Formats: sequence, structure tokens, C-alpha cells
Amino acid sequence: MAQSDLLKKYLDAGLAFTQMTQQRAEAIVRDLVKAGEVQAEQATQRRNELVERSRQNTEKLVEQVRKEVRDQVRSLGLATQEDIRHLHAEIASLKKASATKKATTAKKAPAKKAAAKKTASA
Repeated sequence: MAQSDLLKKYLDAGLAFTQMTQQRAEAIVRDLVKAGEVQAEQATQRRNELVERSRQNTEKLVEQVRKEVRDQVRSLGLATQEDIRHLHAEIASLKKASATKKATTAKKAPAKKAAAKKTASA
């Protein structure tokens, strides 16, 4: 449980660093324009760059987390969805084969009993 809380804290911190809203980007650019660091004509472009960089960083972080989770699951030897689908198909195949074998055995049984009766009465 503690490990899960720690992971959540890391994810929250990462998202705080990488996720920037349009509104936050506009506020940053307004401050830069006021300070003379950015020309007013460039404000929209700079805001869009900030939002895009934030989006890219968020995607990178999410991909890194997904990769780490995949690696951890693989190292634990847990069954994947693919493994489970394969097992379901195999079970269905075995059930079908078993049902076919039972049906075949049931059809042969009366013939054997009749032959046994003929031998016993002779």
C-alpha cells in the first residue's frame, strides 16, 4: 500500500511539472511581455509553444510510466491478457474434444452391451 502511495506522489509531481494549461501558459507569457522578455506580437506563439512542450512532456512521462509498469509486470511473471485468451481458447478446445469423445463413447456402449449379451446367452 505504501508503495502505491509513493507511486501516486511521483506521478502527481511529474504531472505538475509537465502539465500546463492554456490559461497558465497565457499568464506566463503575459508576465514575460510585461517584463519585456517577449514582444506582444510573439505572445500567442510563445503560449502555444509552452502548451505544446507541456503536452509532449506529459506524453513522455506517461510512456515512461507505462513502460515501467510493463517491465514490472513481466518481471513478476504475471499472466498477460494474451496468455489468458490463449488459455480460454485451449479450455474451449478441450471441452469440445471431451464432449465429442463422450458422445462417441455413448454411441459405442449399447453395441458392446448387445454383443456381450449374445456371448453370455450362447
